[in-house]
Amino acid sequence: MAALLSATALAADGYGVADFDKVPKIDAHLHLHGASQEAFLALARKDNFKALTINVDYPDFPPLDRQRNVAAALARAHPDRVAWAATFSTAGFEAPGWSDATLKDLDGALAAGAVGVKVWKNIGMSLRDGRGRLVMVDDARFDRVFDGLAQRGVMVLGHQGEPHNCWLPLERMTVKNDREYFKAHPAYHMYAHPEMPSYEQQMAARDRLLAKHLDLRFVGVHLASLEWDVDRLAAFLDAHPTASVDVAARIGQLQYQSQRDRRRVRDFFVKYQDRLMYGSDLAQSEEQDDAAFVADLDTVWRRDWRYFVTADSFKVPELDGQVRGLALPRAVVDKLYRLNAEKAYPRAWR
Repeated sequence: MAALLSATALAADGYGVADFDKVPKIDAHLHLHGASQEAFLALARKDNFKALTINVDYPDFPPLDRQRNVAAALARAHPDRVAWAATFSTAGFEAPGWSDATLKDLDGALAAGAVGVKVWKNIGMSLRDGRGRLVMVDDARFDRVFDGLAQRGVMVLGHQGEPHNCWLPLERMTVKNDREYFKAHPAYHMYAHPEMPSYEQQMAARDRLLAKHLDLRFVGVHLASLEWDVDRLAAFLDAHPTASVDVAARIGQLQYQSQRDRRRVRDFFVKYQDRLMYGSDLAQSEEQDDAAFVADLDTVWRRDWRYFVTADSFKVPELDGQVRGLALPRAVVDKLYRLNAEKAYPRAWR
């Protein structure tokens, strides 16, 4: 029904910047690693946010057991404010019994309060088997794990591939942060590595995974790595009617598109309002103190809110020129910022 309303009617039923701290919100994609999160919790209370902190099998993050212990303890201490998602290590994935051991380990995480399980891009971009072959996410050796997660009704948070920019030359990348990152990290710039799977091969592997495991509950994080084209993202959501996506760390790519065709991006958010979740993807680095982390988070949260709820024109770090906000209707904002996450993770924030 909302999609049929006129743009004028939608704009009249929205929030403003002044509503930011009044509206309850959820950041459904954060990485909280510090043993003490008092500064974060104070900011979350002030800004009216709850959080989902996500464990990731990422070498730059703390070891997996430490990530799990910190997340579980934080959620136990503040169950109404923080929930967490577990992950699994791919170490030894070819060994007999690995799948059963992994499911047993994840059962322990679920018993400790985890509300989802993350599968990361290392599967498809760096993991190799004993014969040196790159292993994709739809590999049959993972079937038992994904079948087990589907049987348990667990939400799987899937990060497959990279932004589309990763496969483009630097001068054709659409946002500054991608251009800067891949210039500084050429080993991860897939345009310079044609021996690696293409962008389309990464997306196809993810889609085959979902086709094989039809009962799998799935969130495509980072706009399912389809951030560059809302029409392509819409086709993904149409093809996988039970899947949803979060916007974490890909809002700049949405803004790039809305600079060129604001109505197309806005119409996408209205049409797929039941399938989208807000997330920031911020993580506190080893070098960053608590005050700097919460200052960054507050800045990002407020800037993103301005983009989604107002029609203001303003500058964002990722782009040249100004971006005009989408001025989404109140009902759409409530789903993006809270209701869809509550539906995706019914055991969270209690």
